[in-house]
Amino acid sequence: MPVKIVSDSTCDLSPEITARFDIEIIPLVVTLGEKDGKDGVDVTPEDIYEYVKKTGKLSKTSAVNVAEYLEVFRKWRDKGYEIVHVNIGSGFSSCYQNACIAAEEAGGVYVVDSANLSSGQGHVVLWAADLAAQGLPAREIAEQCRAMTKRVEASFVVNTIDYLFKGGRCSALAALGANLLGIKPCIEVTDGKMLPGKKYRGNINKVIRNYAEDRLKDRNDIVQDRIFITHTKCDPEVIEQVKSLIKEFQPGIKEIFDTDAGATITTHCGPGTLGVLFVRKE
Repeated sequence: MPVKIVSDSTCDLSPEITARFDIEIIPLVVTLGEKDGKDGVDVTPEDIYEYVKKTGKLSKTSAVNVAEYLEVFRKWRDKGYEIVHVNIGSGFSSCYQNACIAAEEAGGVYVVDSANLSSGQGHVVLWAADLAAQGLPAREIAEQCRAMTKRVEASFVVNTIDYLFKGGRCSALAALGANLLGIKPCIEVTDGKMLPGKKYRGNINKVIRNYAEDRLKDRNDIVQDRIFITHTKCDPEVIEQVKSLIKEFQPGIKEIFDTDAGATITTHCGPGTLGVLFVRKE
């Protein structure tokens, strides 16, 4: 039976990537005041920046509901497919729980908790697509993806923690101290949770270069198939410098994906955020 790979919009895979790997994306809902829109369909990161600038308030995000999952799952089941659905980490959203309920009703759907977000989740999605292209059955694809989630290394440097503060992810005191001292924190995803990592100081462009070097230099445990640079409204020159650092420190990398974070992820991290995300070897 053919296998269809499906994921949430939080995986931050571009339309070009999803088309290339034949992946269907189910968008989360982003709320700007009284207006609801679908992530990447009705609401873009630019809409969020503008809303925050005008109102001083943060947009809100909502999980995909059971009915929306069920509609997509049944569409592909009716076409004769089994489905592997890769969710944003269950620690970040109720998407996983809702997808599991829909999967049980649809049958033939295997739900994978990526334990991650953004292109950390995206790595799991593309691994599922690779395995589907090899002809593996859905159950085995899901099992292999669940195992590889522990090897995804996802982290981001945040330019401003104002969005984290507005979203309730850090205290007012921490936000004030970081802003006064010019601290640019690194946020790491570990065991399905966002945890503080190294604290950088100074100009964000320099910080990003230092961060990229810290993540990549003298590493021989990085899978060489692909690596992501995922960001929100970063200077194109900085992104090119990060690409150069990847080629310098990890010259064996076969493909570098440069992707913009979607509206859901942007809501929580704000502009000027950049992450280098990859998978560790077994």
